[in-house]
Amino acid sequence: MEPLPTPCPAHLVPDVTGVGDFSTVYQQAQAQHAVFIAIEGQGPRWTVKADTLTAGPEHVVEDTVNDAARDSVIRLVEAGEVRSDAYAGPVYFVLHGVASENRARELAAALHAALYGDLEPLKAALPGKT
Repeated sequence: MEPLPTPCPAHLVPDVTGVGDFSTVYQQAQAQHAVFIAIEGQGPRWTVKADTLTAGPEHVVEDTVNDAARDSVIRLVEAGEVRSDAYAGPVYFVLHGVASENRARELAAALHAALYGDLEPLKAALPGKT
C-alpha cells in the first residue's frame, strides 16, 4: 500500500471494512509516523476513525485544534449527522452513523487535515456551511 499524503484527500481515505483491513492500515500509519484515518462501512451507515498516536510523540495537536475538532463533532451530533456515541479526542476520534460513504470520506479528510493543523476543511464540512 502506498503511503497516504498528509493531510489525506477524501478520495484516498482508506476503507477498512472487512477482516484485517483496519489492522493493516493502522500498522501502516504507525510505520509512516502518520495520523491514522479511515472509514468503515457498518451496515447502511459509515464510521470515521482517526488516531493521532500512530504519528508518534513528535506529532503534537495543539489544544486549539483539539477544541475545534471536539466542537465540530458536537455540532455534527446536534445536526444528527453522527450518533451521540461519537468519541471526540483528544487522541482518538470515532464518528458513528454517517449516512453515506461520500460524506464519511469528506468528514474523514476534513478531520485529518485538522489533526495536521488546518481547520478550514473541517469548518467547511460542518452542517450549515457552504
